[in-house]
Amino acid sequence: MRHLLDTRDLARADAIRILDVAEDMAATQHREVRKLPTLRGRTVVNLFFEDSTRTRISFEAAAKRLSADVINFSAKGSSVSKGESLQDTAQTLQAMGADAVVIRHGASGAPQTLATSGWITAGVVNAGDGTHAHPTQALLDAFTIRSRFFGADSRGRDLSGLRVTIVGDILHSRVARSNVWLLTTLGAEVTLVAPPTLVPQDVSAWPVRVVYDLDEAIASGPDALMMLRIQLERMNAAYFPTEREYSRTWGLDAARSAALPPGSIVLHPGPMNRGMEISAAAADSPRSTVLEQVANGVSVRMAVLYLLMAGERTETEEDGR
Repeated sequence: MRHLLDTRDLARADAIRILDVAEDMAATQHREVRKLPTLRGRTVVNLFFEDSTRTRISFEAAAKRLSADVINFSAKGSSVSKGESLQDTAQTLQAMGADAVVIRHGASGAPQTLATSGWITAGVVNAGDGTHAHPTQALLDAFTIRSRFFGADSRGRDLSGLRVTIVGDILHSRVARSNVWLLTTLGAEVTLVAPPTLVPQDVSAWPVRVVYDLDEAIASGPDALMMLRIQLERMNAAYFPTEREYSRTWGLDAARSAALPPGSIVLHPGPMNRGMEISAAAADSPRSTVLEQVANGVSVRMAVLYLLMAGERTETEEDGR
């Protein structure tokens, strides 16, 4: 794997391979010594132009548990805030010897530009770009769903036969987009639920079913219900009357959670707006996989960094013999 930019680029076999390697990584996290020597001597740069404590810490933990050196680069307070371009920043990282760059950027397409520009030779991992894609979040969500439903028999399995419903701010969500393509590639049936104002115009080209009534979607019996955060910071207009109205119509409260079929699970990519898109009772219920998603995120990101860098390391070492 050279880069990980978008789940639309992943074939079914590639996605399952990442999930299977993540199974191996998860197994190592139950040992007394959780660090692996796999990426010793390699350097991973977390290049974050947007705030995201959760994702940055997850990537940092993943890299350190593989024994890589980690450099955290935040655009705030850096030369970027003084006008430095992405090209100049990338070439600086290249001069420092970065082996992999994990980039989060507010502009859709920035990771693709970095990966294809020729500015750096490092592998690039998209940690979220604009409203475009967030592939590792989709992978950890798929990993969590697969683990919950297949347990010890997960290895080598896709998600065929499972029904996943994604609820909330689809329009501004890179998580929703990445999940739609990955879950569909893995064989799941995907349904989107949102106010009409928060459904993208091009959704007719997506391999999904769209409904506007959450109670109707729950009545159809989803295996997994993914609640998305309302991204108020990305909204420059009124997409729904009030937060209370949104919560009443499209929020997952205790009654709707109880109406879900036995065995179904509730996911949330975080951070949660408790009391808006999800109630505290639903977020803390046995159905909720929120904390599992956080733990699985480290294992999945370990797998991605391993597949991105370990093969290259082996080839380099063989060339040097």
